[in-house]
Amino acid sequence: MSDSDSFIEEVTEEVRRDRLFLMFRRYGWIAIVLIVLIVGGAAWNEYRKAQERAASEALGDGIIAALAANEPADRAAALGEVTADTPGGAAVVNFLIAAAEVNADETAAAVARLNQVATDGDLPEIYRQIASFKALTLQADTMPAADLRVQFEALAQPGAPLRLLAEEQLALIDLSEADVEAAVTRLQAILDDAEATSDLQQRVSQLMVALGATPQVPSRIQG
Repeated sequence: MSDSDSFIEEVTEEVRRDRLFLMFRRYGWIAIVLIVLIVGGAAWNEYRKAQERAASEALGDGIIAALAANEPADRAAALGEVTADTPGGAAVVNFLIAAAEVNADETAAAVARLNQVATDGDLPEIYRQIASFKALTLQADTMPAADLRVQFEALAQPGAPLRLLAEEQLALIDLSEADVEAAVTRLQAILDDAEATSDLQQRVSQLMVALGATPQVPSRIQG
């Protein structure tokens, strides 16, 4: 390599370094900001997880302490003092309060509380449907059968999470109206459903036998 070529290469390398230094001065702050954001984001994520974990533990401790009360009315009152930071946590507390209210013979208060959960649009559907289902079962002896039927039919729509339990309640309504044939047909349909749990299958079969019908057990269950 000639001296001129060597000189040109050195100058070119120096120019490259100067350009790189200039670019770093102009845009290096972006890399620094990105690093700060990444590190800060990771730290915030860990902090948020720790806060959520602490809140969940506090909620659990509060519930356990409240449930230690001997009398249902005292449990309901103690649970009412428990604070939940999320809609789901609040729904769980309300379910427990409603159960305590039922045990304290305050069914009307429990129904009102459950209906409040059932109409809370911030909650996932499963919470709202459980609340609605429980509220209806608590009113099985007081609400007109026609009204019960309409509301349980709404819970028994295809794809609904509690549809088979709602169908079971509809069969009981059939029986309350002395329509044994309709009840048996509905119970057999539950038994045929692939999503029926073993406990539900057992209840349905026992009820059918009590009604003088013979449950047709699907081969998938027999096997």
